[in-house]
Amino acid sequence: MRSLVVYNNDVRAGILTELSAGRSYSFSYDPAYLSADLPPISVNFPKREETYQSEGLFPFFANMLPEGANRRIICRSLKIDESDDFSLLCAMAGCDFIGAVSVDID
Repeated sequence: MRSLVVYNNDVRAGILTELSAGRSYSFSYDPAYLSADLPPISVNFPKREETYQSEGLFPFFANMLPEGANRRIICRSLKIDESDDFSLLCAMAGCDFIGAVSVDID
């Protein structure tokens, strides 16, 4: 089981967890983020105490990843299967993402 910390504008917002390799994932908000007057990370993830579950990587997080030639180059150089979105997201942890949301290793 692997996890990434999710940040919104550099504020710890929650945890994204791979529950079953490449098959199921969860996202849960950090209690401090829930109680703060801060926006949700996305309209697809309204703030709530319950954990979000998905059979595949949530599209919101998959859309943070590079595509096309950039994806192929990064995956080849890091020896990551191009279809393994979560491994690529882990490899890019701590990098500068487009937008307010980013991920990092706990």
